[in-house]
Amino acid sequence: MKNTKTQFRLFSIVQWKQEEEYLRKQHKNGWKFTRVVFPGFYHFEKCIPEDVVYQLDFNPDGLAHKDSYVQIFRDCGWEYLKDFVGYSYFRKSVLEMNGDEEIFCDDASRLDMIKRIFKGRIIPLICLFFTCIVPNIYLQGHNNTAEGRVLQGVFIALFILYCILFLAFGWQFWQYRKLVCKQQR
Repeated sequence: MKNTKTQFRLFSIVQWKQEEEYLRKQHKNGWKFTRVVFPGFYHFEKCIPEDVVYQLDFNPDGLAHKDSYVQIFRDCGWEYLKDFVGYSYFRKSVLEMNGDEEIFCDDASRLDMIKRIFKGRIIPLICLFFTCIVPNIYLQGHNNTAEGRVLQGVFIALFILYCILFLAFGWQFWQYRKLVCKQQR
């Protein structure tokens, strides 16, 4: 019987919750997460099935002081696994939990993480969108060659993909912010 497996899964930057649930489900089924490599190959090794919570934190600034950053989580019982594209992966057995399954102590902390994602990922994508994609749709629209039409189609597809990404992140950010503001009243 194989002791390792690899699965291909893609999660966008706004789908960290789905990724956490995916890793938890795998562990419940007897597959412990070991690493992920670009563009979404998740590696697992066989283990005793157990309910283990996986948490992701997006904190590129924490990597500058990685030892102290990781130690903070270790002090709270979280096992540090690895970093991948700005996210740090942690896990903890449900048996070791004190009723709280989050590395964040409150919604405001989670909102801060979402703001870090926005600053670290979405703002650069917005810049790329307005400096490369939008101008090229216009430029290729005036290029009457077959190559120009193909390139215009590619840039239109990228335009649609980026708009979906921006809307998904904006919706999630707005919903979470609304929830946090409601709880603080």
